[in-house]
Amino acid sequence: MRKPKIVVITQARIGSSRLPGKVLKPLGGSTLLECHLDRLKTSKTPQEIVVATTTEDDVGPLLKLLENSGTPYFQGSTTDVLERFYRAAKYHQAEVVVRVTSDCPLIDGELLDEIVLEALSESVDYCSNVLVESYPDGQDIEVVKFSALEQAWKEASLQSDREHVTPFIRRNSDFSGGSRFRARSVECDQHYGDIRMTVDEAADLETVETLIGVLGKEAAWKNYADYIRANVSQFPNQSINRNEGYKPTSHDT
Repeated sequence: MRKPKIVVITQARIGSSRLPGKVLKPLGGSTLLECHLDRLKTSKTPQEIVVATTTEDDVGPLLKLLENSGTPYFQGSTTDVLERFYRAAKYHQAEVVVRVTSDCPLIDGELLDEIVLEALSESVDYCSNVLVESYPDGQDIEVVKFSALEQAWKEASLQSDREHVTPFIRRNSDFSGGSRFRARSVECDQHYGDIRMTVDEAADLETVETLIGVLGKEAAWKNYADYIRANVSQFPNQSINRNEGYKPTSHDT
């Protein structure tokens, strides 16, 4: 059986309302974005990793970083992230798209592979670990057939659908009682949904810096999460609500 072309597309932009320029912030001897990309590169299932960025006036330093590292990128809309994401997928001829975001510098390549393989084995339109939030915030991985992404791009009209890429698919999936798309939820056998390792604010960046300082840049997601849980008083960012950025006009990535 022919393997479809699997492309990881990660959203990254230089502008951010809560932590401007966060993708280029120093982290672990490089930058936040480089940490994110290095961890994505440990995954084995994708054939390509692409950064979907914008045409903002100050995007130059981000593009230079990507060019110097040989990382493919696509520039598109700042506000219509679904448009940007779809165009990037189409340009790179993706048949299966893995959606992640650059504010997750500790994304786990092994977990990504697990979700991709589940999506392929079940032959679903959409598979993720965010339908039920049992993994830490910062380990969000969505696998989407290009055909489903294209339908969403053509038909989604709500601003929130355009800004956050996948709500139209999730809302119209059989997981949510719809009939348009077949979906599969990947859930952790322990609940880690209260653990935060994404970067939206300065306190989040401090948390990730601490984790890398203690455990290094290559630890499994669970090792980071267990360390936070065992030392939660060291991490004030753990009180920030999950999906704090999921609101209209908050297209930080």
